[in-house]
Amino acid sequence: MTIATPKFGVGASALRKEDLPLLKGEGCYTGDIARPGELRGFVLRSPHAVAMFKIMSLDAARVAPGIRLILTAEDIPELGDVPCLARVVQPDGSKHQVRNAPVLCRDRVRHVGDAVAFIVADTQDQAEDAAELIEIDWQMEEANVSLRGAAEGEGVPLVWPELGSNLVYEHQTGDPAPVAEAFAKANRVTEIALVNNRLVANYMEPRAALGEWDAASQSFTLTCGSQGVHGVRSSLAGHVFRMPAEKIRVVTPDVGGGFGTKAFNYREYPLVLEAARRLGRPVKWVGSRAEHFLADSHGRDSIVHAAAAMDERGKITALRIRMDASMGAYLSQYGPMIPTMAAIMATGVYDIPLLDMHIRAFYTNTTPVDAYRGAGRPEAAYAIERLVDKAARESGLSPAEFRRRNFIRPEKFPYRTQGGRLYDVGEFDGHMTKAMELADWDGFAVRAAKSAERGLIRGIGMSTYVEACAFAGSEPAKLKLNEDGTITLFIGTQTNGQGHATAYSQFIADKIGIDFDKIIVRQGDTAELDRGGGTGGSRSIPLGGVSVAAASDGLAEKMKRIAGDELEAAVDDIELVAGEARVVGTDQSLNFAGIAAAAKSQDDLIAVSDIVQDEATYPNGTHIVEVEIDPDTGRVDIVNYQVVDDFGVTVNPVLLLGQVHGGIVQGIGQCLNEETVYSPDGQLLTATLMDYGLPRAQDLPFFHFDTRNVPSTTNALGIKGAGEAATIGSCPAVMNAVVDALFRARGIDHIDMPATPQKVWQALNGG
Repeated sequence: MTIATPKFGVGASALRKEDLPLLKGEGCYTGDIARPGELRGFVLRSPHAVAMFKIMSLDAARVAPGIRLILTAEDIPELGDVPCLARVVQPDGSKHQVRNAPVLCRDRVRHVGDAVAFIVADTQDQAEDAAELIEIDWQMEEANVSLRGAAEGEGVPLVWPELGSNLVYEHQTGDPAPVAEAFAKANRVTEIALVNNRLVANYMEPRAALGEWDAASQSFTLTCGSQGVHGVRSSLAGHVFRMPAEKIRVVTPDVGGGFGTKAFNYREYPLVLEAARRLGRPVKWVGSRAEHFLADSHGRDSIVHAAAAMDERGKITALRIRMDASMGAYLSQYGPMIPTMAAIMATGVYDIPLLDMHIRAFYTNTTPVDAYRGAGRPEAAYAIERLVDKAARESGLSPAEFRRRNFIRPEKFPYRTQGGRLYDVGEFDGHMTKAMELADWDGFAVRAAKSAERGLIRGIGMSTYVEACAFAGSEPAKLKLNEDGTITLFIGTQTNGQGHATAYSQFIADKIGIDFDKIIVRQGDTAELDRGGGTGGSRSIPLGGVSVAAASDGLAEKMKRIAGDELEAAVDDIELVAGEARVVGTDQSLNFAGIAAAAKSQDDLIAVSDIVQDEATYPNGTHIVEVEIDPDTGRVDIVNYQVVDDFGVTVNPVLLLGQVHGGIVQGIGQCLNEETVYSPDGQLLTATLMDYGLPRAQDLPFFHFDTRNVPSTTNALGIKGAGEAATIGSCPAVMNAVVDALFRARGIDHIDMPATPQKVWQALNGG
């Protein structure tokens, strides 16, 4: 079979086909959709972190102008809670208890922003005005907002008093006994304590939801920004409404960023649906930026104590980690499993024979915590890479030499880690050496001297990371040749701005000679595809792309057979190019519309593929960062940033570069800017963009990105996931550079994220 390779096939730097309509203002987000007769909903949220409450009167609110419906917990007893779908196995083999978030709180609130009532009116302003008329008797109680306080236990207020403790679960990875023996025999032990600060996703588009009810079919339609419509539908149908999944259609239009946080089922989704059913009219809720801070799941928030035992050569013989993690007031959809994702990647790129990692998760009176870009793997990389840098310093070895002595060597692959992962391939020294050359590591001393001449302190740091992503599983793809010669792909992933339509089109164009503008990519509608895994864990292109490529092969074969019959030629003599089937070496051809017209059945125009992957992919790489610190102000400027990554086979260099840039910026944000701060009584003090620091263009350098790829052997096309990798590698590199500068200047060997000017200045001045 011969298929001509188009200009924009796999490996080409095709520009995003999605961008032009978005740049022209032709995008369609949930908030843009307006249905005839649409009503607006508003959630009345708790102003207190902990309180017993009683709604004394709704009378004034119910007769306020434009009010159509007010829902409280008493009105929706039939609705189930918004479920946590992850339970962790504890050391005794049991699974922990779960405390889910009710759709509306019944008599007690557990964090500021907890949902108390849902008001539906003709307009948004009317709904908000009526909310102020609801009379509530609040009986405030003492809050527990500190993870350290929750972990200490004694005398700390309990988020769920009936449990008798704030402990959610304990989890153990590895055997403590041989680790203890290795530490007792160690030539040297290095220890470090780290804070992984709590983050708010702050995607550009706050969440919104539109609920509709069809009385004739007794079915719902929910339109919302998501990271996968099938997961949202399953949670709603199976746990909240307890109805057949086919009675709920979930549609996702354009999405302005997700980062993990839009993957979940939130309270507002059943609220707009239930309100629509009761009123017989569409009901839309559009969240504000303030509501995003208060009500959407947060990320990170953990404390880690890590220690490495080493022999006389600096080889790590054992690793011990203690991790405490906040879950917030309720267990979010995947929240409990996020810390355990750190455990599976705890040893990073290193050949460490023994691991003892113990995790404790705790309730606090704060917004629930769940997956945020990287979901546990950034925490793992941060712990091991900060520890390795400190161990190198204490051992008298360079950061690179210490790493080389501990890397998993190429001949050891496939390599089973102490966290239970099976790495298929890796050449870690190769990308570290290349990154050092590109960053001119050996010339750092000269640059540091020039910085000193200007009164600045310069530091250099690296991280060598590996992550697990595109986990075992599959993503089915369906291709259809349309009567006008276009091709439509139906797939259950969900673009949040990554460029899926472009990347998937490249796979199709590779197999079927067709122009980009003739390929239509359909995502985000449960009515169009029976199932789909959604987007998360960098799975869309490694899993979805493989199935798209296989479906393209299948459709190409069908098209060639039809064309061969029409052109009276052997199938092997047909090539697909430029929207036509041609007989090689002749002027005979049939365009794709002609093929569609000649098909004997619709089945001849459809190809479906569902390629199952048995193991994760393991992207890895080296980040090298140089910073300058102004000792008078404590300001940290990143002046050089070099990345060399191993992503296996690159589908589109331009899309890949965008993912790397975005991931780095989110890592820098955590390192230098972002921090979620609660007052002792549970008020969120950083609940606006005036108080919560996001990185801006002026804070960032030009990034220098390169690859040194080793194709994956677990992925059918050799692809490794890339969406989260840069966030995972960036944090330890930036903070290692900051610590390097502080150590050179004052012998300071530790500072926690975020390294704000105030914190850096205080460290330099003994504060």
